[in-house]
Amino acid sequence: MENRLVHFNRDRDALVDEVVRRVVADRLAAAAAGGDRSIEYVLNEVAYCEMSRLSAYTDRKSQRAYARWHDLAARLGTMSEADKRRELERLARHYALDVVGNFNPRVYRFASGVLPTALGLAFTPLGGADALGGLSRLADRVQVQGAVDVVRTCAEHGTLVVAPTHSSNMDSIVLGFALETSGLPPCTYGAGKNLFSNRLISFFMHNLGAYRVDRRLKFSLYKDVLKQYSTVLLEHGYHSLFFPGGTRCRSNHVESKLKLGLLGTSVQAFAHTLRPIYVVPVTINYHLVLEAETLVDDHLAEQGRQRYIIEDDEFSQVGRIVQFLRRVLSLEESVVLRFGRPMDPFGNEVDDDGRSRDRRGRLVDPSRYLCDARGQVAEDPQRDAQYTRELGEELVHAYRRETVFLTSHLTARALFDELVAAAGTHDVYRLLRVPRHELRVPVAAVEQRIDRLRRAIAARPEVGRVHDRVQRMTPSQIVDDALRALGGYHTRPVAVRAGDALQIGAPRLVYYYRNRSAHLRDY
Repeated sequence: MENRLVHFNRDRDALVDEVVRRVVADRLAAAAAGGDRSIEYVLNEVAYCEMSRLSAYTDRKSQRAYARWHDLAARLGTMSEADKRRELERLARHYALDVVGNFNPRVYRFASGVLPTALGLAFTPLGGADALGGLSRLADRVQVQGAVDVVRTCAEHGTLVVAPTHSSNMDSIVLGFALETSGLPPCTYGAGKNLFSNRLISFFMHNLGAYRVDRRLKFSLYKDVLKQYSTVLLEHGYHSLFFPGGTRCRSNHVESKLKLGLLGTSVQAFAHTLRPIYVVPVTINYHLVLEAETLVDDHLAEQGRQRYIIEDDEFSQVGRIVQFLRRVLSLEESVVLRFGRPMDPFGNEVDDDGRSRDRRGRLVDPSRYLCDARGQVAEDPQRDAQYTRELGEELVHAYRRETVFLTSHLTARALFDELVAAAGTHDVYRLLRVPRHELRVPVAAVEQRIDRLRRAIAARPEVGRVHDRVQRMTPSQIVDDALRALGGYHTRPVAVRAGDALQIGAPRLVYYYRNRSAHLRDY
């Protein structure tokens, strides 16, 4: 299958030029209406936001940058309209160049060929005797399920927008590996600019088509650049990866509140070219999550907004990554990626040949969704925003449907529900204060709950599915497998056997792994 990204560097300058042209044209058209849409207002917003961001820093470089923005803000009142237009174009190009990615075929060949083998050999837990099986071991641990054949067909007919759930900074790495081993094309994707501070990770992301997203920049001009960049990439046939949940999910719930900004660019790109675009829901289901402790602490402290960008979690600690990878390679199905059936940009599922079908299974022409009363394709931002909301709702349903429950999820749910029953409260903050000697749960009660939970999930496919191997296990085997998966990595054991009971050592992690099934209200 063609790797469109090998042409990226050839197209790079033209992509940037097109982004700048569109952003400036849209802003000039909006400014013609006057009021808050004037160019002066746009430039003032940029200067104000940049000064607010830089005011937190005292180093010389930041202070010089602050002075330049302050100077721009001071000059706005006396600038001619021509000067304002030139400044607008200069800033649009500045941010477009900051965002745009890069692709190096040699780095791609290394990352897709040599690196997995090296990782498998380096981290195989049994050492020399099993070392030659390293690559197969890594491939075994990252399982890919679902509508892969249909996604492959869609990639031949049009452009993919891969839309996965987001639990960890490992997601884009794991997904890239899964695409390669499944014969699917690589995608370009947006990565938080803070991730580029790690030199090793930055090297690979920068050379494999990732583009930078600076979440500190909240002003509308920067958002315009991001959206237009995404739209232009799709129009040029570059398969893209978005995380509709935005940043990593702190709670480990299956995402239900999606950010629709970049997702909406699929409608825009289709409207401009009428070339098929397929949105592919993917769930990434981990036995063990690298940053679980930081994420759940952040969630419980209700500091998600203040710590929107976490810079000091486990992903920044090489030792934790090594420890995590060693643990992952010792577990069966450590990560399960499940591809849902692709959709068109309007939320219609497509058939095996990539053709859109409505809810009754009838063939539909997606271009008809964009036509006005005269039957002509026409722009209508309000209409397209509604289409994007409906697409987001369909993605939420797909995420739940395609969630794969592993032993760690079932056992954590049963443990947590036993704690709730014993304490007589669902208040998680009260549960976290339960004295350690009361954090003991009878094994038999946990196993009974697991059995009921597993049957309830089997009866309600809309909430997800239990992994095939887990379906064949006894409840006792499920508990043992979960304790093995969750033990030996986190700084405190999640739970350990203590006679005929399970002693919980980290209730907040029980809560975290339990949350994967929280959308199943009762069982």
